[in-house]
Amino acid sequence: MTYIGRRGLLAGAAGVLAAAAGAGPAEAASGPARVQGRGGGGRAAAREFRGMWIATVQNVDWPSVSGLAAREQRAELTALLDTAVRRRLNAVVLQVRPAADSFWPSAREPWSQWLTGTQGKDPGWDPLGTAVAEAHARGLELHAWFNPYRVANHTDPSRLSAAHPARRNPDWVVPYGGKLYYNPGLPQVRAFVQEAMLEAVSRYPVDGVHWDDYFYPYPVEGEYFDDDDAYAEYGASFGSRAAWRRHNTDTLVYEMAQRLRQIRPAARFGVSPFAVWRNRDTDPLGSPTRAGVQTYDDLYADTRRWVTEGWIDYIVPQAYWQIGHPQADYAAIVPWWARTVAGTGVDLYVGEALYRCDANSSTAAWRDPAELSRHLTFAKKYAEVRGHVYFSAKHVAADPNGAMSRVVADHYQAVAAPR
Repeated sequence: MTYIGRRGLLAGAAGVLAAAAGAGPAEAASGPARVQGRGGGGRAAAREFRGMWIATVQNVDWPSVSGLAAREQRAELTALLDTAVRRRLNAVVLQVRPAADSFWPSAREPWSQWLTGTQGKDPGWDPLGTAVAEAHARGLELHAWFNPYRVANHTDPSRLSAAHPARRNPDWVVPYGGKLYYNPGLPQVRAFVQEAMLEAVSRYPVDGVHWDDYFYPYPVEGEYFDDDDAYAEYGASFGSRAAWRRHNTDTLVYEMAQRLRQIRPAARFGVSPFAVWRNRDTDPLGSPTRAGVQTYDDLYADTRRWVTEGWIDYIVPQAYWQIGHPQADYAAIVPWWARTVAGTGVDLYVGEALYRCDANSSTAAWRDPAELSRHLTFAKKYAEVRGHVYFSAKHVAADPNGAMSRVVADHYQAVAAPR
């Protein structure tokens, strides 16, 4: 595949690369034990998850620009929530820790630069607290979207706020592909990022904790993710570096699931990965796709395992391709995920590329205002699909090419409670 998906919009990532074959799925046997999931149950006619992502990194959706006055930021946020209600959605997924920073008064990490333009500067209000209250007042669920490991969209630690944990602990940080990341191979890093996220969970009555597709970074040609020292210290018992990296990601997911259930049992834990776990020509259990990236091999994220082990409550694969795409057909990906979640108790919501609906698109399918509506019609054939989430909020509001209006007219005539 050659298109740049949501990760490109959020962080300027390079195009996807040719996938490298990884070690087999038998490696997973050494990972953490199973957690009992909390999802499941049959489909109810009036219950369907209808969500939209509100991206804050680089001011993708909100705030529209950094440095607005608190009242202007609040007004923009409530306008997006009102848009969700008007489109008959019932959930918003708000990015509140986009880059080792915060959209609440955190004791562990600085205020986000995307609020004021200066990392660490108090915006004069509590965006997450306000968002939870205002969403609930409108009957919307609020899922707090955290990015575990991204530190900065640059490689200069001196640009971080003076008290930033990455500056106090430079050995935690790996520069890669023009960005800074926390090293997932360090136990102290995994402990810290969990504490940073759970601080918000313990403080606010969020309805969910949500992660996107960033674990180990997407491959960048000619770049090396230097975790040699961590691998030498912690990876000796693993058959390969890839197996050790997958174990690190598995451990983060498993531990977060356990701790979330202790701190806020009613909150659900969901992940929105790149939609291809593995291609079938790499692994017979994989999907009938020929994607250039495979989460298992390239991001060291065994997303299929998290479902089959019941570690997460819901999964939102980013199925950002049209029906009939030659390498990653929406009509092949959705059935694969439906089969994968069947009987696990994990809910399946499909991530939808509303941002690709463009009357001037170079792809004929995305020039058709009915393409996205056809996705929902197709997905209804699978009882395991229990909702959809749209990227992103500004497109839900702008309604490119009338695609969102078409979805509402064809599928959302009645309101629905989330599930």
